[in-house]
Amino acid sequence: MPDNDALDIRTGLPDALRVLLQAYPRDTWPEHDNFAGLVAFWLERHLLFRRLLGAIITDTERAIDSAVERNAYAARLSRSGGMLLQGLHGHHQIEDHHYFPMLGAREPMLERGFTLLDADHHAMDGLLDGFARGANAVIEDKSEPGLFHGDLMRFHALLDRHLVDEEELIVPVILKHGPGGLG
Repeated sequence: MPDNDALDIRTGLPDALRVLLQAYPRDTWPEHDNFAGLVAFWLERHLLFRRLLGAIITDTERAIDSAVERNAYAARLSRSGGMLLQGLHGHHQIEDHHYFPMLGAREPMLERGFTLLDADHHAMDGLLDGFARGANAVIEDKSEPGLFHGDLMRFHALLDRHLVDEEELIVPVILKHGPGGLG
């Protein structure tokens, strides 16, 4: 039987983990007193990951269409891909070892959610490795951008699922309790 909470299966957070999100809907976050600082910075990191991946997808599509020179594409893929991988690895380490334990202690009823997000990070290790292998194959001219594109789109879908779920679990906890001790 599949794990319905697994990153590659779920379509959102289970209802039991959305309790604080109902009290702190996404569209109200920027006006909340506890938004500035840590929450804003953390969401900016997520936006950076989304932008980097969006640029990689656009460049890959342009390379497939021969609208960009192969060496220029490879150089941008190397630079943007490296930034994305390094950023995600570091971000996940900080969350797993610092944020998730502290936030879970603040909201014990959401502990299952922090366990779910930690499991996402372990699942994403394989995705990040696959991304790196695929990007390196293209950069080293051992594979075509079209082959990489399919894996890239799967990576995009799973990363976005994870980022949205992470935001919808973590931001309401910080808004409710404040950032004290987290930064």
